[in-house]
Amino acid sequence: MKAFQVDQFVEGLHTNDSGKKFWVLLDPDREEPEQLKYAAEVSVDEGADTLLVGSSYYERNDFDESVKAVQEGAGGKVPVLLFPGNHQQLSEFADALLFLSLLSGRNPQYLIGEHILAAPKLRRMDLPAIPTGYYLVDGGRVTSVQSVTGTTPLPRKKIELIASHALAGQYLGMKLVYLEAGSGAKLTVPLDAIALTQKTIDVPLIVGGGIRTPEAAHAAAKAGADIVVIGNHLEKSRDPGRVREMAVAVHSAAREPVAKLV
Repeated sequence: MKAFQVDQFVEGLHTNDSGKKFWVLLDPDREEPEQLKYAAEVSVDEGADTLLVGSSYYERNDFDESVKAVQEGAGGKVPVLLFPGNHQQLSEFADALLFLSLLSGRNPQYLIGEHILAAPKLRRMDLPAIPTGYYLVDGGRVTSVQSVTGTTPLPRKKIELIASHALAGQYLGMKLVYLEAGSGAKLTVPLDAIALTQKTIDVPLIVGGGIRTPEAAHAAAKAGADIVVIGNHLEKSRDPGRVREMAVAVHSAAREPVAKLV
């Protein structure tokens, strides 16, 4: 794949330009490199627009091998981005990374601390970074993100608060906004929160966490998500048909009017 251009990539994520996007998150802490390669192949063949690689927990020493396996499976057809849980989840073999700042929390380690540790490594690797405001929204259970970061999710009923956090991230220079219910969440990010946030910000909106059905994926995209991310649910079954259903559900939402606020 040719040299990654951050601005060009971000511009292409705006729904008005190119439709809704379906991203698949692959967890190197849960699957071996060969499994990740297969998962990447299936995901790309069945409609994934981008692959993310990362984990809340990562205690192994083969992160580079995992990223290389995903790249091999992707075959240069889609970008492979890092979705790092900490400064150790970096690899020169990725195309770029989401430089996540957990703006929903107040733990300085995940607001700026991990970034300071990562920055010199990113410079040495010459790895493109996409500033991304990351927001944990209450998904009905304590998720890995909440446990690791020690932060409190934004209340799901406080949609104005969620949208204001997102707007603050945009004003801080974030190129993407990511609303996250968390891996294995019982509940998805509320549709009215997605809709209000989409109306409030001018940067692409990513939504993930707790999305287990094509209907839920479609609803998130229709409500206003420019990108819908599926991870944990697809790990349980690498059935190509299931991946395809999710991809179609997200992509088809681009042909419908954005949901109105209720």
